[in-house]
Amino acid sequence: MGGYQLALQQLVDSALPTGAFAHSFGFETYLDGGVVFDEESFGRWLSAFVAQSLTYSDGLAVRLLYEGGGLGELDLLLSASLLPRQVREASVKMGSRLLEIGAEVFPSPALDLYRDLVASGRAAGHQPLAFAVVARSLGVPLQEALAAYLFATVTSLTQNAVRAIPLGQNAGQRVLRKAHDDVAAALDAIADLTPDDLGAVSPGLEISQMRHERQRARMFMS
Repeated sequence: MGGYQLALQQLVDSALPTGAFAHSFGFETYLDGGVVFDEESFGRWLSAFVAQSLTYSDGLAVRLLYEGGGLGELDLLLSASLLPRQVREASVKMGSRLLEIGAEVFPSPALDLYRDLVASGRAAGHQPLAFAVVARSLGVPLQEALAAYLFATVTSLTQNAVRAIPLGQNAGQRVLRKAHDDVAAALDAIADLTPDDLGAVSPGLEISQMRHERQRARMFMS
């Protein structure tokens, strides 16, 4: 077993207290509008989210950092490209928690650098970059880190859908199994993207995320 395997499992475990349980990243807007209402409709939304938001935002940011992209510059680009305020704030809130947890259980000079940038106001502290810094410091290969990050996000969103729609536990597992292909396709797509592609997300997803903050009743923060 690679020396990083157990650490990676801890890093992407749903029990890691980053606050992911409080965010729907826009699917609650579709839920409120009756577009997402069962296993099949949530699966369609999740597939689109993986192919868009996770591919062109989080996933690409992780790859660019691994390939030597400037941490401060990537952080600024993420802040600029995450147009919906709630999603931008969610990324920073979960990133800040991950930086705090990482400092206690996975300390490294690279992580200290990112924390210093955040503390001095030169960076916001986004979740995908915090994850990438920790994973790279642990020696996790890029493809394994990307696959783990994407599927951990898919798992968190599915768990939230199980209680919000609600879906049965078995239905949630079927959704996760079908999402394997979406994650594999996202990994292939991310490998071919350029820095100019960062933030090229479907406007429909972004509009739903913007509408969420004015929704009459909400279970989630985003």
